[in-house]
Amino acid sequence: MAFNFDQRIDRRHSDSLKWNKYADQDILPLWVADTDFRSPESVIEAIQARAEHGIFGYGDKPAGFIDSAIAWLASRYHWHVNPEWIVVLPGVVTGLNLAVRAFTAPDERSIAPTPIYPPFRGAAKLAERGQLNLPLSLQQGRWLLDLAAADGQMTGKERLLMLCNPQNPGGTVYRRDELQAQLAFAQQHDLIVCSDEIHCDLVLEPGVQHIPFATLSEDAAQRSITLLSPSKSFNIAGLGASIAIIPNAELRARFDRVRRGIVPDVDILALTAAEAAWREGSAWLSAQNDYLRSNRDWLVSQVNKLTGLSLSAPEASYLAWIDARGLGVASPAIYFEKHGLGLSAGREFGDDQFVRLNFGCTRALLDEAVARLQRAVAARP
Repeated sequence: MAFNFDQRIDRRHSDSLKWNKYADQDILPLWVADTDFRSPESVIEAIQARAEHGIFGYGDKPAGFIDSAIAWLASRYHWHVNPEWIVVLPGVVTGLNLAVRAFTAPDERSIAPTPIYPPFRGAAKLAERGQLNLPLSLQQGRWLLDLAAADGQMTGKERLLMLCNPQNPGGTVYRRDELQAQLAFAQQHDLIVCSDEIHCDLVLEPGVQHIPFATLSEDAAQRSITLLSPSKSFNIAGLGASIAIIPNAELRARFDRVRRGIVPDVDILALTAAEAAWREGSAWLSAQNDYLRSNRDWLVSQVNKLTGLSLSAPEASYLAWIDARGLGVASPAIYFEKHGLGLSAGREFGDDQFVRLNFGCTRALLDEAVARLQRAVAARP
């Protein structure tokens, strides 16, 4: 079956957060992490069929959605999840915030990488908890977590290790030995582990396979909360259907206690879309990943030709973490915005000399973005 990812769809009048940011400005929005691709027809048809029913009362426990999640994880990652382990959420960010509040006390803190997806840092700040940030270092083109940096910084008040695999913004897919090292660190310091694995279906590097943290061992499963969603994979983030997988009954009860009465149930149309994506979206996803891989490879080749910029190929996701330290400007994000490119500011992730570029777009739009990058670099002071 052929899928057309070159189709240009005008999103400027669709209440799009991504496109509204620069409404009426000649700035390409390549920042927030959704794509410009039309979702799979199976998803659209499922929503239309559910809407045709015409009644949108309170939903019951979404058994079909849960069954589709279980089948997806078993077929792709050989992870056999029990239904009772699953807590349904309206978003992975919700899960990050709940994990901090459920598993740290006010005088305790979490541990998270830096740079990192901003809600990791925000979850600690909003809960008025401390956070120890351990640096990622670039090793042979891959951004890896420097666990040794914790030496001398641990206070005994750390309770939660927050991981992101595949890593956002760096795009690293952690190998088994790297995950085992993270598990050993958690065991050494008696930490609960919250693993955000929302980009797991978007592995672009040939021969690389995502490994869920919880599948490492029974100990890993019993100390972990895994956050997942089809939202990034199938471009349905605006609908909001996610899950937390928590095998340990005590941890699940603590998580659910914080959630109850505050976090709403997931919208029935969101559940419908997510179930259809997981049940019928595999071929579309494979085609999308091929398209993204081509975009990635071309972008990496072009960025690394530009003086002052460098880009290590992300192994997963449609997000490029561009090193602009050699550009010689105070804020690369502001500089590029003045040259018609709306990128995510590295400051939000923990390093203002980087920018994050979303290449989940048509090749034609990416061509224009690269042309603007080239002009911006040529015009630097």
